Amino acid sequence: MDARGDYLLTCGWAHQNYGGLGLERLVRVYDLKNLRPAAPVAFQQGAAFVRMHPKLSSTCIVISQSGAINSIDVQNPDVPTMRYVPTFEAQLTGLEIMPSGKGFVMTDSHCHISLWGSPSKMPFTEYSKPTEFADPPLETKRLDWSSDTPFNLIGMPYYREALFSGWPNSLAHEVGAPPPKLEQAVLATLRKTDYGVVGPNPRKTRRCQAENTRSSQKHLPSLTAPKFLSEKPRDEYGEHNGERRLSEDIGKTLNNLTLNGGSEALAYYRPVEIKYSKFGIDDFDFRYYNRTKYSGLETHIANSYANPLLQLLRFTNVARNLTMQHTARDCRNESCLLCELGFLVDMLEKAEGQNCQATNFLKALSKPREAATLAILEVQTNNVPLTVMVQNLNRYLLHSLVKSYSNVAGNTGDMHAAFGMRGSNLSKCNSCFYEDAKDQCWYTHEMRYPPKALKGSPRSAGRTFTQLLQDSIHRQEQQRGWCMRCQGYKAITSRRAVYATPKVLMVNAGLHTPEDRQLWATPGFLPREIGTINANGQVYCYERQDLEVHLLKRPHAITIYELVGVVADVAAGEAQKSHLVAMVDTSIADPNPDQTPNWHLVNDFLVRPIMQEEALLFDPRWKLPSVITYQAKSQSHVIDDSWKSALDTSILYRSVAQPAFDEAYQFRPLSQSDPLPDSSTHCAIDAEFVRLLREEIDMGADGSRTITRPARSGLARVSVLRGDGSEQELPFIDDYIAIHEPVDDHLTRWSGLQPGDLNPSQSRYTLVELKEVYKKLWVLLNLGCKFIGHGLSSDFRTINIHVPEDQVIDTQDLYSLGSRSQRKLSLRFLAWLILQEDIQQHATAGHDSIEDARTALKLWRKYLEYEEEGCLEEVMDAIWHRGRKTEFKVPDKDGRRLPETPRTSAPNTPVRQLARVACLSTPSRSEYGSPLK
Repeated sequence: MDARGDYLLTCGWAHQNYGGLGLERLVRVYDLKNLRPAAPVAFQQGAAFVRMHPKLSSTCIVISQSGAINSIDVQNPDVPTMRYVPTFEAQLTGLEIMPSGKGFVMTDSHCHISLWGSPSKMPFTEYSKPTEFADPPLETKRLDWSSDTPFNLIGMPYYREALFSGWPNSLAHEVGAPPPKLEQAVLATLRKTDYGVVGPNPRKTRRCQAENTRSSQKHLPSLTAPKFLSEKPRDEYGEHNGERRLSEDIGKTLNNLTLNGGSEALAYYRPVEIKYSKFGIDDFDFRYYNRTKYSGLETHIANSYANPLLQLLRFTNVARNLTMQHTARDCRNESCLLCELGFLVDMLEKAEGQNCQATNFLKALSKPREAATLAILEVQTNNVPLTVMVQNLNRYLLHSLVKSYSNVAGNTGDMHAAFGMRGSNLSKCNSCFYEDAKDQCWYTHEMRYPPKALKGSPRSAGRTFTQLLQDSIHRQEQQRGWCMRCQGYKAITSRRAVYATPKVLMVNAGLHTPEDRQLWATPGFLPREIGTINANGQVYCYERQDLEVHLLKRPHAITIYELVGVVADVAAGEAQKSHLVAMVDTSIADPNPDQTPNWHLVNDFLVRPIMQEEALLFDPRWKLPSVITYQAKSQSHVIDDSWKSALDTSILYRSVAQPAFDEAYQFRPLSQSDPLPDSSTHCAIDAEFVRLLREEIDMGADGSRTITRPARSGLARVSVLRGDGSEQELPFIDDYIAIHEPVDDHLTRWSGLQPGDLNPSQSRYTLVELKEVYKKLWVLLNLGCKFIGHGLSSDFRTINIHVPEDQVIDTQDLYSLGSRSQRKLSLRFLAWLILQEDIQQHATAGHDSIEDARTALKLWRKYLEYEEEGCLEEVMDAIWHRGRKTEFKVPDKDGRRLPETPRTSAPNTPVRQLARVACLSTPSRSEYGSPLK
C-alpha cells in the first residue's frame, strides 16, 4: 500500500476462484479527501507492488512479479504508460521510488537490484560514501551512592570560567519590553488593509511619547498576597493550634476601595491565586480572603471556571431542595451530576466559610461523551470565551439535572415545575398557512436584543429588561423549513406559546455586539424584581411602576420573581485576562424571612459582602453579565431539610469483603439486623491514595521553586471499622476504587497497591466506583457518625468531603505536643511508644488501611483512659522527652532510629540559597576555576 496527497492505493494477494492465492488484477483506490472508495485501476498482469509518484500527486507506478511496469494516472487510468524489465526468470520482490521522482529501483529473487531511469538525465552513483556514525559516549565513572556518602565527594564539573550564578546583580540588565496593549474600544474601530489594520488615533499620549509598558504591568493594583500560616506568630500562649491570626486583614484593604475610586476598586474582582509553601496547601491562609460564613471554591482544578455557576445554584432554594432530595435517594448512576451537585451543596453548607473544592463534580462533568462536543471542557476548547463556555454549561447542566432526576424519581414533574417553561413550538408555513404545533419544555432562555438601527432612521426608544425577556421567551422568527402540506422547503414563521411558567428563570445574557453591551450600562437596567402574567399562551413581563400597577389592580394571577444572582464576566485591567465571578443575594437562601437583601461577591475563594448597587452595576469596559437567575418570591427562605429524615441507607449494606490474602483478614458488612449508625456511633477510618498527576513547579532565576499546581491524588482504598460494641475494630467497609484514568505513581511504599490493582480488567480485588464509596461516607456523615483516624484533614480533603469538627476525632491533634513543639507525631511512632506495637513494618508492601484505622482507634481509647485518670499532661511530657531522644522516629532492633513515614507522596528538595560573589566587574578567566583543579 502507499498513500500520498488525496489517495490511498493498495494491491496484493487474494483468494482466486480455484481456491489458491493469486495477485489481484486491480489496484484499489481510496479517496481520502471525500472519505469514500474511488474507481480501481486495472492491471491485468497482477499488481504486486504500487508506489505513488512523489512529484505527481495522482500518478502511481505499478509492477508485477514478472517485470511488467505501468505508469498510471489515477484520475485517467485508461491511458497507462507501459514498460517491461527483463527479470531472467526471477520474480520482483520490491519497489521504491526516488524522492525526486526521476528514477526507481526494483529488487528480485536473485538478489539483484535493477535501477530504472533515463541514462542522460538520471546518473546513479556507483559507489556511495561511507556512513558517518556518532561518536560512542564516554563511560561515566560510577559513584557508590548511599545515605552515608558525604556531599563533598560528589564534586563539580570541570570549568574555567565563572558560572552565571556567580555574577553580581550589577551586571544583570533587563532587555526588551512588552508592546503597548490597545484597548478593546480602539480595536473595534480598526479596519483591515493589505498591510495591517488602520484606525483613528485615540490621542491618549503626547506626540512621539513612548509608553512605559513595563511599569504599567508592575503597578497594577491588586490584593497583597497573605503570609503563610507557618510564617505568622503564635498566640500569646505559644499555642500553634489556636485560632488563626491574620498578619494582614483583607477587610482593611477592601474597605478603603470605593466603587468609583478608579481601577483600585477592581482589585477584589481580579483572579485570586493559591500559593504553596513547603508545607503544602494547608499552609495557605484562605481566611485572609473570606471572613464570611459562606464558603468559596478553589481554583487549581480543571474546569473550575464553573465555580460561579455552582455557587448560583447553591443559593437558589428550588435547585438546592430538589438536589438534596435526589441525593438522599438510592441513585446508582456512576456519573450523576445531580448527585455530585448535592454532595457539593451539602459540603458548602457544612463548611460554613472554610474553603472547599468541586473536584468530584468537575470530574463527573467531563465523563459524558456529549460534554466533549459542547465547548464546556477547558482541555478541549481553544480561544473560546469563558462567558460562552459558562452559558453552554448552563444549558447542558439543566438538561442533565432533569434527566438524572427522572431516572430515579420516574417522572420529571418536579423538575419541570422548577426549571421548565412548558408550552408549544408553533410553526406556520407562509405559502399554504399550514400550522404545526409541538410540545416542548425550555430550561434556559437566550436574551434577544433589537437589531442595530440603520443610518438615517429615527432612533428607537430604549427597551427595558422585561421587554427583551418577553421577546426572548416567545422568540418569533422567520426561517426555512419543511412543510408537510407543501412537501417542500418553504419560508416558516415560528413562535412559542407558553402555558406554564417555572419557579426559576435561568437567562443567558448572550451579548455579542457593542450595542448590546452598551444597553447593560444603563443604570438600573437589571431589575431586582419582575412580574409575569401567563394568559392565552402568552407571557407578559413587568417591572418597577408597571409591576406596582398590576399588583394593585390584580386583574390576572401574577408571579413575582426575585433576582437571586448573576454570573458576570470581568476583565479588571487592560492586561488582565477575563474570568468569571458570581454576585448573589445570600438572604434568599436564609431560613429567616426577616432577612434584608445581603449581596456577596463570590470570586472563587474570595467572598465579601457588597452593596446592591455595586452588584447590579454593569460596565462594558470590565464587567458584563453571563447568566442571570430569578426565583419565584414565594420560594424565598424556603429551605427543605426533610431529606435528612428520609435518607436512603441501603448503600451501607452493599459492602463486599475483599479476597483474604492474609489469614488475619476479617470483615463483616452491616446488615439490616444491625442498629443503624447515629450520632452516638464511632467509626475508625483510613484511606490510601495514588498519584494521578505530578505537581507543576516553576523554577525561578535565583533557583527558587514555586509550585504552580499541586500534585493531584486519587482515592484508592477506604477502610471503615466499627468503633463501638462487641465487634469494635471489625471492618464493615473495605473498598478499592476503580480508576479509569492513567495513574502516575501507585505510591506502593505507602498505599500498598501494585500496578494493575485499580484496573477493573486486571485487579485482584473487588473494585467499586468512586461515587459508591463516597456515598457511603456521605450517608455516615449525615447520620451523625464520629470519625476516628490519624491526619484526617488531609484524607478528607483528598476525598473531597467536609466533616464538621464535632464529628472528627483526630489522634494527630489529640496527641499534639502543644507549646512543647509544632511537630506532628506519626501514627507509627505513637503506636510504638504508647501501644508498644510496631506497625507499618514492611516498607515494600506499604501500609494497610485497616491496620492504621485500628491503631488510631486504640490510641483514642488510650487517650480517654489518660484523660479519665488525669495523667494526660504527664503522658505528653513523657512523649516529648522520649521523642527527643529518638528524634521522634521508631528505633530498630539495634537501637538505631528508623526513618519516619513521609507525610507527603514524594519528598521535596529544600530550596537552597545560591552563593553570592562580590565582584564589581565581569569575572575573568583567571579569577575562578574548577574546584577540582
